Amino acid sequence: MSKKIIVVGAGIGGLTAGALLARRGYNVTVYEQAYVPGGCASTFKRRGFTFDVGATQVAGLEPGGIHQRIFAELDIELPAVTPCDPACAVFLPGETQPINVWRDPQKWQQERQKQFPGSEPFWQLLGKLFQASWKFQGRDPVLPPRNLWDVWQLTTALRLDTLITVPFTLMTVGDALRLYGLYNDQRLKTFLDLQLKLYSQVDADETALLYAATALGVSQQPQGLYHLQGSMQVLSDRLVEGLEKHGGKLLTGHAVEKIETLEDNKIKVMVCDRKTGTTFSKTADHVVTNVPVQNLVKMIDSPSKPGLNFYQQRVDKLPEASGSFVIYLGVDEQAIPENCPPHLQFFYDYDGPIGENNSLFVSVSKPGDGRAKEGQRTIIASSFTDTQIWNNISEEKYQQLKQQYSQEAIARLSNYFQLNADTIILQEAATPRTFAYYTARDKGIVGGVGQRVSTFGPFGIATRTPIKNLWLVGDSTHPGEGTAGVSYSALTAVRQIEQIK
Repeated sequence: MSKKIIVVGAGIGGLTAGALLARRGYNVTVYEQAYVPGGCASTFKRRGFTFDVGATQVAGLEPGGIHQRIFAELDIELPAVTPCDPACAVFLPGETQPINVWRDPQKWQQERQKQFPGSEPFWQLLGKLFQASWKFQGRDPVLPPRNLWDVWQLTTALRLDTLITVPFTLMTVGDALRLYGLYNDQRLKTFLDLQLKLYSQVDADETALLYAATALGVSQQPQGLYHLQGSMQVLSDRLVEGLEKHGGKLLTGHAVEKIETLEDNKIKVMVCDRKTGTTFSKTADHVVTNVPVQNLVKMIDSPSKPGLNFYQQRVDKLPEASGSFVIYLGVDEQAIPENCPPHLQFFYDYDGPIGENNSLFVSVSKPGDGRAKEGQRTIIASSFTDTQIWNNISEEKYQQLKQQYSQEAIARLSNYFQLNADTIILQEAATPRTFAYYTARDKGIVGGVGQRVSTFGPFGIATRTPIKNLWLVGDSTHPGEGTAGVSYSALTAVRQIEQIK
């Protein structure tokens, strides 16, 4: 009889783990508390517009990329995509011409040399670290290792070409900028702060250099970032197809509220059917959780397990994660400038913080990409925000704050887009409260664990938890960030489960 696997959460990480385990012969059931799979990579529809909830671009679809590898194993078709080129157009304060992050490596080299004179040695270092790190990651190492099998997988992934990364393991991007005498270059450092905050959740002073090399290099050929035809929902829909094709089941509207270990190393979960309000228990040989680690420690009901207290303490000491304020606009096509890039990043004031509407990451739909009717487009603009200011306030103050942020965001966006009563057809906004309600993420946090030196790679959150046969995948784990990252974590957990006899 095949082993029973329960997957908690149908985000991209959970669906990937569930589908791969089903493909490899396990009896898999995925429980998702929402009524639509996809998590922060799902969508919603309003009056003919389709909006990506959170994630708006995908990496790892190129030949040999993580999504391509997984879809090939599941024997399902890759979704239709177009490359993002430029991957992002970044506008710094007071500037009307963007810094374009081109997909062509030579074109991007010319752009950065023009934008940041004297910085090429720094970029060359990042390029070398990226090439070594990318080859290393492609050999499927297990990081951080938690037992001898993990250590062996890590060891066999090491090569001579990996050694170049060793001296830089404990360095941040800020350290590298100082090394090359570039730390006081305000434009360069601000550009890096903006890009890294988007990918690693922290700025150049805190982001681990090796992580930054990958995050900043993955948008160039032969890799790249991609815009999905239809919506981001296509990715999770294909994974659901792969799950069900190989005998797995997905139950939406079912929230796992508690996880308990049994004496025979089996694991019991308590599940609430949100439609009926009834609660029932299920037992499995393994449980894979696709939730933030902050959620996981609250779900575990096994206080006597060795190592669990230390795990809890480590999670409690993690720096506070960011939330996101997002404004979703359905607009007339007249609002979009000619030749508008698919992704833009705006920073408005050098003296202000990255976030709280002082910086906006913007995704713009393309004509015919399935997100709007002919002659209409969607604009999604997000900014990082402190989750605390949205919680523990009255409904009246909450609505006032939401309105204030919406007005400020539209005013900022109007400097680039033609936004007015005639061009704005639909407007909605989401806050950390919204994300907490729809995704059940603790406090509505987004983006996972910040990729600091202390939480990256060998020092990161592992897919193995202190409880035997309980696994963690998603954006809390290494490498974790983005749909490609959470898929790597899922593949790691699947391989670890497979080696247990």
